[in-house]
Amino acid sequence: MHAYQNIFTQVQVTGHPEMGAPTTDQDTWRVGKPSFVHWIGRIGNAQIGPLYLGWSGTLSLLFGFICIEIIGLNMLASVNWDPIEFVRQFPWLALQPPAPEYGLQILPPLAEGGWWLIAGFFLTASTILWCVRSYTRAKALGLGTHTTWAFASAIWLMVVCGFLRPLMMGSWSEGVPFGIFPHLDWTGALSIT
Repeated sequence: MHAYQNIFTQVQVTGHPEMGAPTTDQDTWRVGKPSFVHWIGRIGNAQIGPLYLGWSGTLSLLFGFICIEIIGLNMLASVNWDPIEFVRQFPWLALQPPAPEYGLQILPPLAEGGWWLIAGFFLTASTILWCVRSYTRAKALGLGTHTTWAFASAIWLMVVCGFLRPLMMGSWSEGVPFGIFPHLDWTGALSIT
């Protein structure tokens, strides 16, 4: 039977799953049985898995989860634990840095900026560990490390804005708040001053 075919006709090829590129790592383990998801196949490769995280990827995801948990729970607490208000006000909610009177105190009271410092530590650790994972995976697969260095430059910007700048100005209050609109307001104010 003849069918009309053009460049927009979608064809999903299914066959034996690919187990990934060969690697030079001796201690590499990939977890998960490969599976195919039809809906993902509509926009690209339908295969999910096997995955390799390693120690740096696992710690990165763990630290990232802790950071998001701290930020999210503090935002939820700021609207009195009301999920409707949380969703409604989400773009305006923020986890703010400590007030100027705390200066560079290592751990101000949690409700007054301490959570911001802890979340910032976990966010920075998470992104640096993911960069380490990116580098080690590129080396193990025999690839170039240019994307790792591009990611490292973004991490450097994050460290400068969230750690070095407040350190040089003598107060954590100069740091970037965690939130959508408050972060944009901080960026706008930074470019003015």
